[in-house]
Amino acid sequence: MHPNSGADISRTGADSFNLAQIGTYQIFFEVSVDEAGQLLLTLNEEDLAYTVVGRASGASQIVGMAIVTTTAINSVLTVRNPAGNAAALTITPLAGGTRPVSAHLVITQIA
Repeated sequence: MHPNSGADISRTGADSFNLAQIGTYQIFFEVSVDEAGQLLLTLNEEDLAYTVVGRASGASQIVGMAIVTTTAINSVLTVRNPAGNAAALTITPLAGGTRPVSAHLVITQIA
């Protein structure tokens, strides 16, 4: 189940979300991965360099939070492995125990 509180923010594909209204959004994401890596947000296919987060090694999550302001209706937001980085990241299905873990993406319009 993917909670959704209205039509202003909607999933449009496997990795993309439509932000219907011009506004300011708080974006929070986290995921457990097997290897070192980075993630960033894109808006309308443009990297938002100030949103890059990552980890060099270890067994932890990649966590990011950013404020994103749109200037056009129906802007498309994604969370991506930045171009030029190593191969795709492997999501850790059983991080830290025997139960499956989840990844989160929370998009909240704040203005």
